[in-house]
Amino acid sequence: MVSVLTLAWQTIRTRLGGFAGAFIAILCGTALVAACGVLMESGLRAGVPTQRYAAAAVVVGGARSVHPPGADALSTEQVGEQPPVPASLAGRIAAVPGVRAAVPEQSFPAHVVTRDGRVLADRESLGHNWDAAVLAPFTLRGGTAPAAADEVVLDADLARRADVGIGGQVRITTRSGPVPFKVSGVVDGLSRQSAMFFAPGRAAELAAQPGRVHAIGVLADPGVAPETLAERIRGVAGDAEVATGVERSSVEFLDVGQTRVLLLAIAGSFGGFALLVAVFVVASTLALTINQRRREFALLRAVAATPRQIRKLIGTETTLVALVAGVLGSVLGLSVASGLRDAFAAIGVVPADFGLAISPLPLAAAVVLGLGAARLAAWAAARRPSSIRPVEALGEAAVERRELGRGRLLTGWGLVAAGAGGALVPLFVRGEAAAAVSTMATLVVVIGLAVVGPQVTGLVTRVLVPVLARTWRISGYLAGANAHANARRVAAAVTPLMLAVAFALATFYGPTAMTSAAQQESARSTTADYVLTAPGGVPPEVAAAAGRVPGVAAATPVVRTSVVTATKVSDSVEVQRTPAQGLAGDRAGAALELGVDAGRLTDLTGNAVALSRSEADWLDKKLGDEVEFYFGDGVPAKLRLVATYTHDLAFGDFVLPVALAREHIGGRLDDSVLVRREPGADASAVASALKAVSYPGLVVAPAAAAASGAGGEQQAQFYLNLVAAGVIVGYLAISVANTLVLTTAQRGREFALLRLVGTTRRQVTRMMRLEALTTVGIAVVMGTLVALVPLALLNFGLRGSLVPAGSPLVYAGTISGAAALGMVAIGVATSVALRARPIDAIGLRE
Repeated sequence: MVSVLTLAWQTIRTRLGGFAGAFIAILCGTALVAACGVLMESGLRAGVPTQRYAAAAVVVGGARSVHPPGADALSTEQVGEQPPVPASLAGRIAAVPGVRAAVPEQSFPAHVVTRDGRVLADRESLGHNWDAAVLAPFTLRGGTAPAAADEVVLDADLARRADVGIGGQVRITTRSGPVPFKVSGVVDGLSRQSAMFFAPGRAAELAAQPGRVHAIGVLADPGVAPETLAERIRGVAGDAEVATGVERSSVEFLDVGQTRVLLLAIAGSFGGFALLVAVFVVASTLALTINQRRREFALLRAVAATPRQIRKLIGTETTLVALVAGVLGSVLGLSVASGLRDAFAAIGVVPADFGLAISPLPLAAAVVLGLGAARLAAWAAARRPSSIRPVEALGEAAVERRELGRGRLLTGWGLVAAGAGGALVPLFVRGEAAAAVSTMATLVVVIGLAVVGPQVTGLVTRVLVPVLARTWRISGYLAGANAHANARRVAAAVTPLMLAVAFALATFYGPTAMTSAAQQESARSTTADYVLTAPGGVPPEVAAAAGRVPGVAAATPVVRTSVVTATKVSDSVEVQRTPAQGLAGDRAGAALELGVDAGRLTDLTGNAVALSRSEADWLDKKLGDEVEFYFGDGVPAKLRLVATYTHDLAFGDFVLPVALAREHIGGRLDDSVLVRREPGADASAVASALKAVSYPGLVVAPAAAAASGAGGEQQAQFYLNLVAAGVIVGYLAISVANTLVLTTAQRGREFALLRLVGTTRRQVTRMMRLEALTTVGIAVVMGTLVALVPLALLNFGLRGSLVPAGSPLVYAGTISGAAALGMVAIGVATSVALRARPIDAIGLRE
């Protein structure tokens, strides 16, 4: 073992340039995996500092996830709306030993209306009961606590922006039009939200959740540890969630809990892609490095080295390089994780103040995974040099082996066939599943082509050789002959560049197809003429008022929410959250065309539900059947199916009665109101009358604005994918440059020999430019075709068009970037290799 380790170390020291490529590939791959590990740990342990509950040792809130009966421990789904908690629970908690006080907190949307009619809704603004102010604690700067029903306490920042002082009058909207209140006092403000406090009875009335509260804050007796108190409270809390420390912010802010789940999902999927790409890139780089040492391994086999010794030597070399690169890469992963968090915050996916949880565990895991990936790649790359028979060693070293093994050919073309089959799935399946399968099909085809890369590039270069020779004579002939004779080297250079092109195109244009399909379907399905919106939401009374405007045929309130479904699949329960809409069934048909194919929307009242045709088929439900699911706040539902529809991309899989949907969202407000004119009514007169509807901040816009805003979740997912893909493509770009430089820099003796037999420096440079053009051209064409076929089928399945949705400038930029990267990397490496005098370079060891 010591002799192999010594030999491996000496080899690395004398071949630093050769191992640099593998070192960079492992370093960057480990950094990506470490970053994903940090994000995953942050999804489990991180959050934002609590604000309203800073003085509370323990906070008890509603269950933030749904865990259906029969589901395993991991089959849970985060709720989409704020879950309440029974107010009666406060009495049971107050009786727990160590509890000084259990304070219920009401929390509901409340916005100040300024004197000029503006609604202060630039950030979250909430109303609360004054007795919950002790949980922060909020301290009066001046004035008195609210005692009467018409009194309110504002935070200092809100009072300043509203330009109102103690004793002044302020108008506040909650679930109805603005109501005047007297400012009885002012408290310190919060950085993340605006707060206002009402008398307890008035707050309960405005919250409109009888018997339920947002959360219960627990003040502890002196000397009682929060963790100890939380354990005692869990014994009486039932299904409610008990939080301490940073977990309290998940009860206070719904987006914090959703961010944690999102980070877990991102880290899982993105980390899997990163690890797969890392293995792929490291294997390609190691194979290239080992292939360039054919003479060395041939000589070892000729002097009686066994295949096992060759494999052990390569494995030991790889382990030493991977350990150093892995440790440095895991540290670099901290910066990558921080950059990803900042990027996600910039696109609004995670809160800007969401912190990262850092510990040695994800870094150590990244080192282990990076080492495992490198050893796996080394095992795959070491099979060929270790299997050379001693008698064939020198011959094998002289000429690159052309044919591929039967197992490799079957594996590669099998993957290509499997990917091609996966690309057909969007013709039969709609929605996000189709886009996910399409992207995966692209990656499977790329991996398959990489496995049979030498065969494919050999066929392509065989066609290109005569073309290059006729066009550029000596340089063209040399470039074509080199590419044809060294198909494995060309394949090693083409593969990462092809992967980068295909991955970038699939990741960008796949989500774009979903967003475009949702917007097109929404535009076709929206028959309304106007959409009414307001900051913070629209109270139900606006739809009623709009319906009374002369010339209005119908005014339909719209509530956007989500539901959680639990479907038994084989022996497991599949739990997922899906978008849902709340509509007024008796008026929905006048403003929206859902593509109803069974039942009637007018029956959508009371405890009824409408399902998309695909969801009804998946759940095996027919008209009149009971449909079981969970509302957005986690409350179980059992509703009767009254209609099915086909326009699910625009409206989601569930449509609920609007009154029922309002009961299970925190603000009890509508997202918008769709208005349709009566035939022949004057458009400008109706628009003017709608603008006159008395509600602060009400915006009247053409209904096309509602259609263009469809697919909001897909748009957010698109930006999320774009950031993640940018990191992967960045890694691939480094790998591409790394591989191209490595393949070119090792050809110093070849260039010297060409120079000594009369080839000019200019001819060698032109030869390499043509080789670079060939390499880039093959990679771009193959990468485009590999991505284009699944994307065309995806767009045809979703939109009825084979042309991918999205800006062609992205494709042009991707191709230009790939071409520039390839040409510059090969050009720089060639220039460096040609600096040495031919007579000196010809004597260098290969």
